Amino acid sequence: MPTARMGHRPWRAAAPAMACGLALALSMPPAPARAEGTAEKAPPAICWAPDQLAFHPGEERIQKDVKAAFVAPPRRSPLRAAQQPRNRGEAIRRVKLPPGKKLVAMTFDLCEQPNEISGYQGGTVDFLRANGIKATFFAGGKWMLTHRERAKQLMSDPLFEVGNHAWEHRNLRLLNGSALVKEVENAQIAYEQVRDELAKAQCLAPDQSRLAHEYAPRRIGLFRFPFGACSDKALETVGEMGLTAIQWDVSAGDPTPSLGAEKMARGVLASVKPGSIILFHANGRGWHTPEALPHIVAELKKRGYGFVTVSELLEAGEPVAERICYDSRPGDTDRYDGLARRLELMYQRARAKALSAAAALGGAEPPPTSVPIPAPAQRPAVGSGFKTEVQKDLQR
Repeated sequence: MPTARMGHRPWRAAAPAMACGLALALSMPPAPARAEGTAEKAPPAICWAPDQLAFHPGEERIQKDVKAAFVAPPRRSPLRAAQQPRNRGEAIRRVKLPPGKKLVAMTFDLCEQPNEISGYQGGTVDFLRANGIKATFFAGGKWMLTHRERAKQLMSDPLFEVGNHAWEHRNLRLLNGSALVKEVENAQIAYEQVRDELAKAQCLAPDQSRLAHEYAPRRIGLFRFPFGACSDKALETVGEMGLTAIQWDVSAGDPTPSLGAEKMARGVLASVKPGSIILFHANGRGWHTPEALPHIVAELKKRGYGFVTVSELLEAGEPVAERICYDSRPGDTDRYDGLARRLELMYQRARAKALSAAAALGGAEPPPTSVPIPAPAQRPAVGSGFKTEVQKDLQR
């Protein structure tokens, strides 16, 4: 008798197989019933829609002498470094690369003084993202708290890294003791709090490949001195806190309003070399940077350069470091000593004004922000042709 095909065998032949399946089904525990009104856990949402990442006109504006500018640092202890920083007690100016390797690190300072809420030049950030240009942003601690969402966006973008640019952009060359420590430490604390908020959100980074906070290290490892000015004590303090001090060897000069985009681009391109660290600003004081940057990037690409973060540049070669801090030549940042004291007086007047206005409206008192700064022996001369927006404020 020919064997029946599986799909056509009679009921009697198929019965044992069906009975086996029934026995197996009866032996399995029942599936748990889903509670009424509950649903499976949804996958993480993306943190920001494209229009939320994009720059909105007006964000670059600087608000001065407003109550909201006087922000107290978070009350917590900073995370401690797991190891000693590179070139402790020195400031890294550039990196010596192997022959034939052409890399540069573009850096953007996000400074914020005690009496202001500085800006966010998102057009610059949008350009970097659109062209896949890696960059390092040195952010003030207070800036990160007054621009929380923008700070989170920067720290969660795989193109970027965030460095410490002090709490309120004071001249660390003149500070000592707890005032010096707090100016560095409070920026670390601000970063860690903002990162914790990002981690709590459990949302996806813009590239949707991982959670946003996973792109941001738990603590900052790089530091940039305000005004590019330091002292032996300041360098040692930064090193003790596990931070690598990063200076620059090419300055765009963009805080000077009179420096146009074309002249800025020519200056940068004439000075850059393999391993250069280039200084720009993106806090509302990067005058003409958005116009100059596309030309600078296009020309560097034409010359065969690649763009990396500062951390990647340090890993690519041998850091060139010194035990002093300066802009283009030793001693040139000493001119900010007198400026720092005059700025401190301006901060105190602004705070008193904000306090008076808050009292009139029944508001809370702004937190104290004044720091004792010793008077210089003499007022250093400001180089001819150097006129920043800060100095213009002091003359008003």
